[in-house]
Amino acid sequence: MWSVRRPVVSMVTDRRRYRARTDQDRIERLIEDAARAARAGVDLIQVRERGLDDRTLLALVRRIGTACAGSRAILLVNGRIDVALAAAAGGVHLAASSPSAARVREIVPSGFIIGRSVHRVAEARAAEQTGGPDYLIFGTVYPSAGKPAGHPSSGPEALRRVCHAVRLPVLAIGGVVPGRAHEIAAAGAAGIAAIGMFVTTEQDGGEDAERTISAGIAAVRRAFEAVSPEA
Repeated sequence: MWSVRRPVVSMVTDRRRYRARTDQDRIERLIEDAARAARAGVDLIQVRERGLDDRTLLALVRRIGTACAGSRAILLVNGRIDVALAAAAGGVHLAASSPSAARVREIVPSGFIIGRSVHRVAEARAAEQTGGPDYLIFGTVYPSAGKPAGHPSSGPEALRRVCHAVRLPVLAIGGVVPGRAHEIAAAGAAGIAAIGMFVTTEQDGGEDAERTISAGIAAVRRAFEAVSPEA
């Protein structure tokens, strides 16, 4: 079982959030920000890149792994067990509709981390009861720029219910920014997963981008340290 240090801070990638002329330019920017997040002490980097062919996705995961080598960051691949294994990633993150983590556990090496997305208390309990996952991600907690207009958000009280329904660590996702970390911690979450707080702009520049990501991670950690895990 993965040894969780609260709070878990997870970067979730999405190249579409970058303003660039080509998809390759967006990929390059994403790799740079992943490396910055790794240097800043992020715990997990979840590669969630829709629309890439297998070869391009595999190459991307390998490049991120190289860029983050020597850091504490564990590299996960969203939904693609085959790509995660081929790229020697540290684990996989499963969608709510994916096969059970217990089934996946049968074909992956020891120490392979498995996460799972859930959207309701019943899903969280089922994931725990069937066994296999190291952690859960619950969302969408807050309105998110990564979702279509009008996409429903569950709110912190729903997050609290999920966290109190299971023993597995639960990370909050959806509209997560450092300013909401205290409320997330108070709901009982073990950490956060976010996209936007790890996306820098061209105007940030190298050192400014580094400071922006480092400051965000530090703010999340401070917020969690101020809240008792039993709160």
